[in-house]
Amino acid sequence: MPLYECVLIARNDVTQQQVEAIAEQMATILGEQGGELRKREYWGLRGLAYRIKKNRKGHYMLLGISAPPTAMQEVERQLGLNEDVLRSLTIRVDAIEEGPSAILAKRSDDRDRFRGPRPAGRFASGRGGRERSDDREEFRARSREEIEQTAGTEE
Repeated sequence: MPLYECVLIARNDVTQQQVEAIAEQMATILGEQGGELRKREYWGLRGLAYRIKKNRKGHYMLLGISAPPTAMQEVERQLGLNEDVLRSLTIRVDAIEEGPSAILAKRSDDRDRFRGPRPAGRFASGRGGRERSDDREEFRARSREEIEQTAGTEE
């Protein structure tokens, strides 16, 4: 049976549960037509590149589908009739990837990245011609002995 990936964008004023309900409707249609929904990923509320029907954001959903072409025609027809769906794109693929898509993998990489102080850029602070360095005491790494010594002098 042919394999397809379908990405749909729902309006931003619907909830995530309503977007999941749209995916369930598509799964029901596929089941009736002899196909199946193999993968479902909710990508979240994301900004659109341009306004679509007065919306600046939309809920993105990826569906991995195994179905005959007639079933896919019905799914695309139903997505076009649904007022909550702004856009949908269906493509035929050779294989449905197991595991997270590139969008979800990128999102998890962004969350794992360290967000420390920014390194000095091309220009210094720009104030008074002085450069600020990270040699200040609050930025300098101190050894345990230095910490114990300062704790002993403060008491």
